[in-house]
Amino acid sequence: NLQEYQSKKLMQESGVTVQRFYVADNAPDALQAAKRLGAKEIVLKAQILAGGRGKGVFDSGLKGGVHLTKDPSVVGELANKMLGYSLTTKQTPKEGVKVKTVMVAEALDITRETYFAILMDRACNGPVMVGSPQGGMDIEEVADKSPELIFKEVIDIFEGVRDDQALRMAANLGFKGPLERQAADQIKRLYDLFLKVDATQVEVNPLGETPEGQVVCFDAKINFDDNAEFRQKAVFALDDMSESDPTETEAAKWDLKYIGLDGNIACFVNGAGLAMATCDIIDLHGGKPANFLDLGGGVKEKQVYEAFKLLTADPKVEAILVNIFGGIVNCAIIANGITKACRELGLKVPLVVRLEGTNVQEAKRILSESGLPIVAANDLEDAAKKAVAAIAKK
Repeated sequence: NLQEYQSKKLMQESGVTVQRFYVADNAPDALQAAKRLGAKEIVLKAQILAGGRGKGVFDSGLKGGVHLTKDPSVVGELANKMLGYSLTTKQTPKEGVKVKTVMVAEALDITRETYFAILMDRACNGPVMVGSPQGGMDIEEVADKSPELIFKEVIDIFEGVRDDQALRMAANLGFKGPLERQAADQIKRLYDLFLKVDATQVEVNPLGETPEGQVVCFDAKINFDDNAEFRQKAVFALDDMSESDPTETEAAKWDLKYIGLDGNIACFVNGAGLAMATCDIIDLHGGKPANFLDLGGGVKEKQVYEAFKLLTADPKVEAILVNIFGGIVNCAIIANGITKACRELGLKVPLVVRLEGTNVQEAKRILSESGLPIVAANDLEDAAKKAVAAIAKK
């Protein structure tokens, strides 16, 4: 999760044209940044990860997380009402998100907005350029209402973006004359960035045209390949975890995928598909899942223990359902992790376990001889029924 200014800095480093900007974490620095810019107009943006900042409201009383001004002297005053205060938008929690930094940028007029993205496409076995002359809006809406305005170019991973492809995309985006060549150059630089940071997606919306004849990337979203973290340490170090759910952050330390929900039955599974199926069948039998926790493939006992720590720390959890299908996963490792967690954490909620697959008989023996009050289930439906019934008994 990168803040807007971090994405723009990465783009700058690859020669992509963005607005001139500075970042500040206090009002005096924001004021000095505005003066240093020497721009005709300045845009001050609160830096949070949620969208809808422009229409957001601060608990300081200030309305809007994005402000335009031609007077640099008011930037300090505005920053003072942003920094240290919580901004609530349609995408934040009800209490909002505390703003710790602001971006002070040169405001540029946009005569025309286009959409451009590079993303991985499974159907093409590699990266694809996607563009539209209709930018600055929801691209899904454009694709739905005007599919003829969506243009695609498959990129050969050995050749990269060819000149003719970049020029054709620039023309399809509606850039004319010298701007066509300039846009093509920006497209090639964006592909360089895509490769450099091991991105799975670089989306620019809008890729705009200014009255002065500049092609500028006004806003960008970059997604990174988690598998490339080992060689993108500098990029991943930028990850702003302060706005992430603390439980999700802790889970990620142990290679666990956790998503909190609002029910009371914790789900402990391996594989995203199995997690969704488990949530659905709990719901089908009258229960509500408290979370979506995916253990993944290469499992160790320590991960199982840490997973149980996360689940039992949630006060909403009244029962735990373990649903493991052991293909890559060794069920005996899961069973040992479960028994260790139950003993050391002093589990106080009902635990229903359904195991199937690799070494399952040994796993069942470990659980049955543990002396712990673990409810065994024959299949997923049986497990869901028993978990829901365990709460009903309480």
